[in-house]
Amino acid sequence: MHKTQPKFETRLAQAPQDIRAAQRLRYRVFVDELGGDGPLVNHAALLEADRHDPHFDHLLLLDHNRPGEEDPENPGRRLPPVVGVYRLLPGSRMAAAGGFYSAAEYDLTPLLETGRNLLELGRSCVHPDYRGGTAMLHLWNALADYVLGNGIEIMFGVASFHGTDIEPLTQPLSWLHANHLAPEDLRVRVRPEHFQPMDLLPPGEIDRRAAMQAMPALIKGYLRLGGYVGEGAYVDHAFNTTDICLVIDTERMNARKREFYVRKAGE
Repeated sequence: MHKTQPKFETRLAQAPQDIRAAQRLRYRVFVDELGGDGPLVNHAALLEADRHDPHFDHLLLLDHNRPGEEDPENPGRRLPPVVGVYRLLPGSRMAAAGGFYSAAEYDLTPLLETGRNLLELGRSCVHPDYRGGTAMLHLWNALADYVLGNGIEIMFGVASFHGTDIEPLTQPLSWLHANHLAPEDLRVRVRPEHFQPMDLLPPGEIDRRAAMQAMPALIKGYLRLGGYVGEGAYVDHAFNTTDICLVIDTERMNARKREFYVRKAGE
């Protein structure tokens, strides 16, 4: 754990070294911790990258009381001290990006047909030293500002359970399907060739406590906002995860959380 009081700043990436700092943190979390890989992952430079990065906004959480790591592109120089990231793609940039990232896993037709302003969220992670504190709250506050500033109406994106073995995930997947399935007009669905059912248990056999204990903190956070899940899970062997698609309609958010967003809009 960091020993000094963090000096946090949130901002969007503004330069290539900002994006490399985000990719370095993503490498630590998604490759080192979770065992993921991909065609553009740079193991020599310790960067987790993909073809979508140039098209996204990269929301950064920095701790200016922490030294940045060495920049692989500029030996002797340090990267910004990024300790949390979010990757954001507004719908207005979807075509230029070649489609939404999660479209490879889910049929997003219901969202696209709404005609509303969409925002895809992804690659969210926090440095291990900052978990359990206020880091995620800082990121979410910055995300709220971004959503309001860009007139976003629907947020969505994949969130992951660690591992590809479905058996340990029976309780949380069943709970999500039974209690948080998206309404029909927002119900994205895993593509047929990858469809993994989530309704693995009848409602009477679902143990809420066991389901919550197995639920990643990020997914719990989305649920507290009033988030829904799409139908079916996607087993991602390359990233060693089991993915679900979360959808948040700002008009149907949890009332208390919606009040927070509206209050921020009036600041």
